[in-house]
Amino acid sequence: MFHCIPLWRCNRHVETIDRRHCSLLYVPDEIYRYSRSLEELLLDANQLRDLPKFASCIRTSFKLSAGMQARQFFQLVKLRKLGLSDNEIQRLPPEIANFMQLVELDVSRNDIIEIPEDISYCKALQVADFSGNPLMRLPDSFAELRNLTCLSINDVSLQALPENIGNLINLVSLELRDNLLTYLPESLSQLHRLEELDVGNNELYNLPETIGCLVSLKDLWLDGNQLNDLPTELGSMKNLLCLDVSENKLEHLPEELACLLLLTDLLVSQNLIDALPEGIGKLKRLSILKADQNRLVQLPESIGDCESLTELVLTENQLLSLPRSIGKLKKLSNFNCDRNRLTSLPKEIGGCSSLNVLCVRDNRLMRIPPELSQATELHVFDLSGNRLTHLPMSLTTLRLKALWLSENQSQPLLTFQTDVDPDTGEKVLICVLLPQQPCESEKGTKHIT
Repeated sequence: MFHCIPLWRCNRHVETIDRRHCSLLYVPDEIYRYSRSLEELLLDANQLRDLPKFASCIRTSFKLSAGMQARQFFQLVKLRKLGLSDNEIQRLPPEIANFMQLVELDVSRNDIIEIPEDISYCKALQVADFSGNPLMRLPDSFAELRNLTCLSINDVSLQALPENIGNLINLVSLELRDNLLTYLPESLSQLHRLEELDVGNNELYNLPETIGCLVSLKDLWLDGNQLNDLPTELGSMKNLLCLDVSENKLEHLPEELACLLLLTDLLVSQNLIDALPEGIGKLKRLSILKADQNRLVQLPESIGDCESLTELVLTENQLLSLPRSIGKLKKLSNFNCDRNRLTSLPKEIGGCSSLNVLCVRDNRLMRIPPELSQATELHVFDLSGNRLTHLPMSLTTLRLKALWLSENQSQPLLTFQTDVDPDTGEKVLICVLLPQQPCESEKGTKHIT
């Protein structure tokens, strides 16, 4: 014989309530009827200004008193996930300590000015996001949350980390972007399980030498700081895949970077670097290298040994030439060398058999090697702002979708005629945009060699 469960009892067993994007001004009273079963409460993207407080007033005769509501809200003791992002909450009350089974907390993009010391009682907390609040500090007790694996505190005006931040030994991901940090505490080196560290857009002037102890680190973002050098100990991060040190004040890169054999992304844009490490060719897995807006005058010959390189960005440097080894980059698809001082391209560049986009705008090129036609995958070729009088006939074998010779060019492709190079007697291509005219900045500096 089957027995039906009463409807009132069924209705009280709800594990998840999703009231996101509902224009709520208050935490809805109806959640309390499920206090014995509720595990996930999602109230993101509403207009909540406060969490229920203890008080004696009655909102209406049909609603719970504020005091009763607060008691019930913080007695949702089975709650494992609480989403309160994108509201107008100004305060986390100390009663949050009651959520001892809470695993995930998201209060990002609110108006919270302080995290209560009592947060330390949320011992089960693994994922927490406090980003986008006007926080200036973390409570000293924060480091007691030893089960934390992912912590995001981006864009909160944070001026310093607790000196005992290293006690969060289970952290895998730590995001601290867009803050006011001027240093990293030594204890950070104790985070041996950390795989992602983002301290981009802070005010860091140097890094502790002990940062090399973060041996599990895979992604390290240091962009947008005030760094003028990198510790050689970075070379100890054998698992590092991505390193971003762009927008700093670096004048050189340590040779030890060549020890990062798993590195796939190296971003060093907008610094003062005059040379890349000689050992860069050891980075056999390097796929993306961005070194634009630096002071590079040459590339090491070993660059050609970066056999996995697909994107190479060298815009706005002082390069006079490219090494012949560039032709060994068989996987290179996107090569940007705009605004340098190149007078020629090596004929070996035709060996870049996967090259799809080649940009050498605003250089001093006087000729293009015919061997470039061997790069049969080339579809976009930007030659604007150079000193060319003609192009090699061999370019007609390419299936170009765009060939730019001038910034005033209205169409991506042009109609060419044939002519004879008076110096070599070879047939060449000419058009209405050849010979190229010097740009305005060159007209006033013709006498300068």
